[in-house]
Amino acid sequence: MTQLHDLTALEQAAAVRAGEVGPTELVRHALSRIEALDAGLGAFVTVTPERALAAAAAAEARVRAGGDLPPLLGVPTAIKDLNNTAGVRTTFGSTVFADFVPTTDDAVVGKLAAAGTISLGKTNTPEFGFPCYTDNGLVGPARCPWDPTRLAGGSSGGAAVAVAAGMVPFAQGSDGGGSIRIPASINGLFGIKPTRGRVSNAPFGSDVTGLGTNGPLARTVRDAAAMLDAMAGPVTGDAAWAPPLPPGETFLGAADRPAGRLRVGRALESPLPGAELQPEVTAALDDATRLLESLGHEVVDVPAGLLTPDVLAAFERVWSLSGTLLPVPPGRVGELRPLTRELRGRGLALSARAAMEALTALRLFSRRYVAATDPFDVLLSPVTTMTPRPLGWFDADGDGAADFERQKAYAAFTALYNVTGQPAVSVPLHWTDDGLPIGTMLVGRPADEVTLIALAAQLEEARPWAHRHPPGWHADA
Repeated sequence: MTQLHDLTALEQAAAVRAGEVGPTELVRHALSRIEALDAGLGAFVTVTPERALAAAAAAEARVRAGGDLPPLLGVPTAIKDLNNTAGVRTTFGSTVFADFVPTTDDAVVGKLAAAGTISLGKTNTPEFGFPCYTDNGLVGPARCPWDPTRLAGGSSGGAAVAVAAGMVPFAQGSDGGGSIRIPASINGLFGIKPTRGRVSNAPFGSDVTGLGTNGPLARTVRDAAAMLDAMAGPVTGDAAWAPPLPPGETFLGAADRPAGRLRVGRALESPLPGAELQPEVTAALDDATRLLESLGHEVVDVPAGLLTPDVLAAFERVWSLSGTLLPVPPGRVGELRPLTRELRGRGLALSARAAMEALTALRLFSRRYVAATDPFDVLLSPVTTMTPRPLGWFDADGDGAADFERQKAYAAFTALYNVTGQPAVSVPLHWTDDGLPIGTMLVGRPADEVTLIALAAQLEEARPWAHRHPPGWHADA
């Protein structure tokens, strides 16, 4: 028998509009899922049932009043705990901010509310979003629902777990070096890192490095596209913005558009010298290649030599620069996790000249890379080099520098496209023999999410994945 969490976000929205189910019923069901499952999975830092039920009651009043309704009215979701939410504590995954309550919403939070979604709380994230896995001193690790002895990825790990376990149909995440695509891959979801400037980081998000952006995690391409429609658009004063879609067009509409015959470049060169793929990851990539070719696309390898070691060195310096502005009182620096202290220390040790040289090097590299790969409609690449890692694999020894080295080896491909600003998605096409998802990354030309969404929808139709659920999906809640 179909349960409410079996419905996609768009199906839930349609049921609300048709009067077949009420927002309060959806919210109560989602809250019951969280209560039943989250203790063993670590998806949430903070749950806000009273606020969610009040929003559901307001949504029901809008339905009764009739008229034009927001497209996603009454659909439960959740906000990553790196994003400010007025009146709801926002910890940034750090014990230093365990009691911080903002007075302002981030722009993306307001946009999702305006689209009618109802947030159930704040999802788990590592301290200040630095790692590619999710663990912190507040609620511990976010665990992969397919195998809870493994990490769910990061830094949008809690968001991915909430969706994969059926707590919410879709959730907001953010991606500065792979933080949407990595947990999407690990948890069997579809995730979109939009092009730079597609989704505003207002009012506080820094655009100085240009690496980070907000984006959706969902079980289906159409749900993710609908969420991107809700998120997209600049805010006056943004430092960067992507060109809007033509009038009347939407990202959701792109999911129904024929992909055409595309030239796909397999990008197997990583900024990390000597990056090696585990056999299961190679098998997933080869499988995706065969599937693309069977659908009529041309797949050829991107010539090597586009990346040089200085690209990785520049990225590492720029990544550490984000740690220099952490609003941590001097007397509480010792409370930070080893990785955070390591990256903060590296950033503070950089001279102004070294920082500017690193930023400039990444901008010059981006120009060369985007121009060199422009003959391809889409790039195909691994998301991670390995299968999902066991709990404690990155940081059990408490050495922040060693932790960072392990992350570089694990996430050796994703950050490249935060540097170039190109849109990229993780598509869940492959599962290992022992039941672990492995995603495949597709990368588009700048500002061309439409082609990625059309292609991903074609892949989803050819090899559906939304029916695949981790253990616990059918548990009573």
